[in-house]
Amino acid sequence: MAATGDPILKAEGIAKSFGAVRALRDARLTLHRGEIVALMGANGAGKSTFVKILTGALRHDGGEITLNGRPCRFASPAAARRAGLIPVYQEPALIPDLDVAMNLRLGGTPVEAFLARVRELGVDDLRLDDMIRALPLATLRILDIARALAAEPDVLLLDEVTAALPTDLVKRVLAAVRAEADRGRAIIYISHRFSEIADICDRATVLRDGAKVGDLAVEPGIEEEVVELMLGQKLDAATQVARAPVQAGTIGPPQLELRGLSVAGRVENVSFTLRAGEVLGVVGLEGQGQDELFDAIAGFRRPDAGQVLIDGAPVRLRDPADAIAAGITLVPGNRAEALAMIRSVRDNIALPGVARARNWGAIPMRAEAARVQAAVERLQIDTRAMGEVRRLSGGNQQKVTIGRWIAHGVRTLLLFDPTRGIDVRTKRQIYQLCRDLAAQGAAILYYTSELAEVEQACDRTIVIFGGRLVDEIPAGEADEAHLLRAAYGLTARDRETAAGAPA
Repeated sequence: MAATGDPILKAEGIAKSFGAVRALRDARLTLHRGEIVALMGANGAGKSTFVKILTGALRHDGGEITLNGRPCRFASPAAARRAGLIPVYQEPALIPDLDVAMNLRLGGTPVEAFLARVRELGVDDLRLDDMIRALPLATLRILDIARALAAEPDVLLLDEVTAALPTDLVKRVLAAVRAEADRGRAIIYISHRFSEIADICDRATVLRDGAKVGDLAVEPGIEEEVVELMLGQKLDAATQVARAPVQAGTIGPPQLELRGLSVAGRVENVSFTLRAGEVLGVVGLEGQGQDELFDAIAGFRRPDAGQVLIDGAPVRLRDPADAIAAGITLVPGNRAEALAMIRSVRDNIALPGVARARNWGAIPMRAEAARVQAAVERLQIDTRAMGEVRRLSGGNQQKVTIGRWIAHGVRTLLLFDPTRGIDVRTKRQIYQLCRDLAAQGAAILYYTSELAEVEQACDRTIVIFGGRLVDEIPAGEADEAHLLRAAYGLTARDRETAAGAPA
């Protein structure tokens, strides 16, 4: 459905500061019924702050918002919901210690409409008595989207809603969003994935440093123009990852080995070797056992069978402290689980060093400060909001979760979807960081839900399907088509048959 009539939502000159940090200075957006507008910008550009102001989670300091031609300033998200504006934020807005039914009741969500939306979005096995904390992140994202759609809003604001989803669920979500626009709803869509913007959006509004810097019709070939607007500069070779295929003899001995690892019926007989100096990718559709695999290696789950070896010697990982002591560190997919949100950047990065002070002696503050500053500089973390990590953009929060291990030394690093919900520049910084750490001898296990980044970040890739490893793919062959077929359980023989090769 094409955009129709006068704007349903219009924001002009929106400004917002958090103490000395000026998050927005001149944010603007116009939205019509039946239209999907992409709100774009690098991390820290002000997108999430802008959305929170539009939906009543924050009060703006200046500017005007009109809804259906009438000025409005919502006192709370509940007031915005009553007016027909409903957001879905980057992190799930669900209470982990309650079940699904109770979360729906608290939000006043109609159960039957919600369940119909959940099924439409590709989740068929949800139970209303499922505890929220027991559900994987991708399922929580689907529940949040379904809850918003069940309320039938006039304006829907979607903030990186596909960032934790595998390819099959992404397609379901995009189809549902486009269908809502065709029914006349107005949608603001935030994503760092250009392919999604091209699939469903009509226009793109670009923010930089808290202000609108462009408004473009979505059409083939706008990617470079959008990125230039986002970054305020032309892209050149310096922004690309210094990526070279691993040559024989440049990687070290086995650093992490799995032999026949099985976990709770979700991971079955998994074996692989990760060597020093190597980035090993892991790919799999939602629910294929990748969560349990990483949790077992990091000490959060105890395997039912098999062994984990470090430097050729078996280790017993009873809890995360055992894993850390063995040199294994995890950056989880949900960064909120890893960060103390109301503490400072320094406190968060310094945390592992404090935890290791087992002798209750004085903390060497000067050495700690030097380590923290080195990590901040290496990862180019935005320190304008040093007071509280929750004030940082998603990309800078992710840098903090990685930076704490950079500051205290990395041997075996587990990265679970580390670029989820962050902008293209920060993604490239993380890819480059992986290459640099590997060059210094670290071993990195890298799960990603974005197949396109495998070629950028990884030396080879293993594919998990039904809890088993079904394929191993060298870097030069890890194109999206190959990975996707393997992720759906098609073997090399199946792929040859599909391509017309002799069976």
